[in-house]
Amino acid sequence: MEKKKQHPQVKSELHPRSQHRTRYNFEALIKSSPELAKYVAPNKYGDESVDFFNPAAVKALNKALLIHHYGLEYWDIPEHYLCPPIPGRADYIHNIADLLKGNQSEIPKGKHIKGLDIGVGANCIYPIIGQHEYGWSFIGSDTDETAISSAKTIEQKNYKLRSTLEIRRQEKSNNFFYDILKPEEKVDFTICNPPFHASAEDAQKASLKKQKNLKGKRPNKVLLNFGGQHNELWTKGGEARFVKDMIYESKHFGKQCFWFTSLISKEATLKPTYKILEKVNATAVKTIEMGQGHKISRFIAWTFLTEQEQNDWIKERW
Repeated sequence: MEKKKQHPQVKSELHPRSQHRTRYNFEALIKSSPELAKYVAPNKYGDESVDFFNPAAVKALNKALLIHHYGLEYWDIPEHYLCPPIPGRADYIHNIADLLKGNQSEIPKGKHIKGLDIGVGANCIYPIIGQHEYGWSFIGSDTDETAISSAKTIEQKNYKLRSTLEIRRQEKSNNFFYDILKPEEKVDFTICNPPFHASAEDAQKASLKKQKNLKGKRPNKVLLNFGGQHNELWTKGGEARFVKDMIYESKHFGKQCFWFTSLISKEATLKPTYKILEKVNATAVKTIEMGQGHKISRFIAWTFLTEQEQNDWIKERW
């Protein structure tokens, strides 16, 4: 066994309100979700951990985290669907809360605050965290029939989500807001985790690189340990094209949403995105950075509301 690694008590790079700033308490997690126990074992440093290259272990850990920290009664996803790391997803939600707070004294909370999760996926992570932490309600949209079915099952089997989450199928794969937002329907924010890659090959290369960095040697096969269907991981033109199309369509819904937002994986995507936002006359644009482990993540936020319209929105809705 190698010398025990010294870990900081607090993961200071995560959001101050995150429930994941301390190391995983496997004893408590196993108590909340006993099936996790078979995947927990000492790693080479002697610390309790799970094998993050085993998709079943990652899924069991996610389930335990969601039950333990977010009060879920049920959570499951179909095989090979995206099983995202919970701490990073929680950070996006907490930073959205800060964005909504703006210059106000308090974060707006309660089910009257509504978000649209574009690509809610089979896992429903953002609505789960947003509802538990801030009491928000959500519309979750997706183009994938299996993801929609899974999300609806999660919603139906968790009492708190039944009154705060509505799952809507997006029939047209090129649309974001059309056929999802009803006329005059308003949401306070949108949230999106775009497919980052431009092709299946790019996704495989990225996964190989990640595994090589983690294990220190070249892996002999691709293993997507967090899963993911093609529409979750790659799209024609990659995230730059995806976000560009979203921005152009958002212009037509500019008075129905306060803040549109999207994760941006690649720093190189930012510059062309700013140019598009300038072209469509967004009235305000913000880039919020989030530190997660060894990498910096970020999301971009934009609005078409004038300052007066923003003030009126806050008075009327918050």
